[in-house]
Amino acid sequence: MSAKLEHLSAQLKLALSDLLVKHHVDLGEVSIEVKSEHMLEVCRKLRDHAELKFEQLIDLCGVDYSEYGDGRWEGARYAIVVHLLSVSLNQRVRLRVFAQEDDFPVFPTLIDVWPVANWFEREAFDLFGMMFENHPDLRRILTDYGFVGHPFRKDFPMIGNVEMRYDPVQQRVVYQPVSIELRNNVPRVIRDEGAHHG
Repeated sequence: MSAKLEHLSAQLKLALSDLLVKHHVDLGEVSIEVKSEHMLEVCRKLRDHAELKFEQLIDLCGVDYSEYGDGRWEGARYAIVVHLLSVSLNQRVRLRVFAQEDDFPVFPTLIDVWPVANWFEREAFDLFGMMFENHPDLRRILTDYGFVGHPFRKDFPMIGNVEMRYDPVQQRVVYQPVSIELRNNVPRVIRDEGAHHG
């Protein structure tokens, strides 16, 4: 591990101490994990601490761990992963926070800490169904307003639930249940369609 990563790791442990659930260095990047009830406090420290200065949130995404590790995952299902950058100190950190409940994943909004979190949180809401407490405008951002479900959840059907098409009689777009014709995906050169064996 480089001296720079060692220094950052030491500063994170000093600044966050008992708030850290996990801390490790992998692939040249420091990753930390904290509980959701400490998330805002930790994020403010990450931004404001003189030795950390993570003034820029560069990514926030949702993760569904329900089938992680070939289904061997034991733990909370939903997490958010936040990537932070300190421009002034030229360092990065990855923060992971798990939702307390799988049935209704809720996190505090980070908009007051990093305003850019707005659209990232809307995306996690839209695609994973994650809620962000005190978000000023939590609504879908990528899927249509009439869309049902959250397409990045592992239990969402690959073909979706509804399809849309333009109806020339009604002169508008209509939604209807998915209608997919079953087909054989095995190539003809492999499948045996009653071939005669000599």
